[in-house]
Amino acid sequence: MSRRTEFVPYAPKSILNKAKRADHWFWTRYSAYPYIGCQHGCAFCYCRERKYAPYDDPEDFAHLIKVKQNAAGLLRRALSRVPVDLVFTGDYQPAERKFQISRRMLEVCLQLGFPVFVLERSPLVLRDLDLLQDINRRAPSVVAFSILTTPDAPSYAQVRHVERLAPAPEKRFGAMAQFAAAGLLTGTCLMPVLPGISDDDATLESVVKWTAEHGGRFVLAGTLTLADQQKAYFLEALAGRFPHLMASYRALYPEASYAPRGDGSRRLARRVRELCARYGLSDRIPRPIIPGDKYSLNRRVAERLANHAYGVEIAAGPTNRVWTYRKAAWAIEEMEQDIGLVYRTMGLRGLQAIPAVGAMLSSEVEALVTEFGAGEAPSLLGSE
Repeated sequence: MSRRTEFVPYAPKSILNKAKRADHWFWTRYSAYPYIGCQHGCAFCYCRERKYAPYDDPEDFAHLIKVKQNAAGLLRRALSRVPVDLVFTGDYQPAERKFQISRRMLEVCLQLGFPVFVLERSPLVLRDLDLLQDINRRAPSVVAFSILTTPDAPSYAQVRHVERLAPAPEKRFGAMAQFAAAGLLTGTCLMPVLPGISDDDATLESVVKWTAEHGGRFVLAGTLTLADQQKAYFLEALAGRFPHLMASYRALYPEASYAPRGDGSRRLARRVRELCARYGLSDRIPRPIIPGDKYSLNRRVAERLANHAYGVEIAAGPTNRVWTYRKAAWAIEEMEQDIGLVYRTMGLRGLQAIPAVGAMLSSEVEALVTEFGAGEAPSLLGSE
């Protein structure tokens, strides 16, 4: 007998998670979510990990939904105290039809001028297209869709077995097309790619192709991670549906592992990059920049350096080189001065003084600063 869903009123003391700097995958600095647990109940969901799900029984995650009734008020209070930046929010599981907390949180973001990043597995997000358009007019925002397969991919039936109650991928692509037509940045988060289930080349190309055909501008790919109770839950589901894969999963995810062993993650990223190039997409999410942001140049330069770090990483380049670019991106992100002003007044010497940039990357940073139109360096310093 199927288990009924129980909704539990919940009044947390805080709701906004704050990071020191923007995340290099999604470009979000803040996150705030209206529910704990998800009725979609995808077997692979990382939110079943112990640090995310306060349930002793991982099966409760899909059937015991904690509803943050005071979410909008908490969000208003929290956002009124922090600098404007991108907020990762929204949750359009079936509970949202009843409680509409995601919508009330979007209303707060609109009123306070905060852009949003919404990552969704349901076309229900279209209900709030009006609000998201209004937010986007003030501050560029993103509505992305988590999609692992397409109706014409060989993995379609297998993926649907482990997505449980999540709406069909074709409905998510249909919603994507409507957001693209409405002028919002949209695309696919191909996450998680499931080894032996949805990592075949035909599926990867089909997802990229469908994204391009439905107005998406990016496909961001990531492999499956497994930890603690989420790992045990997924492997049990795998044993029931795909017992022939158990040996390979035990080899890929040995005891105490999180990501799969070997070079599979890099090979996946390189293949998705090739496919995106073929279909005119990016394999990174273009960073939304808020109009009038006095640090917009810093953010553009940091974005390019972070993306360069990713490129070196997936090409299996030297780890120290990856971290050189990553740390430089962080340092520029955290600057309290406009990097363009630093360059115009101090030239190359000023860029060399930025922590983690130094002499090694200063010429590359100089090229980026001038590419984005910061103007000329002082004549006495610009030649150094």
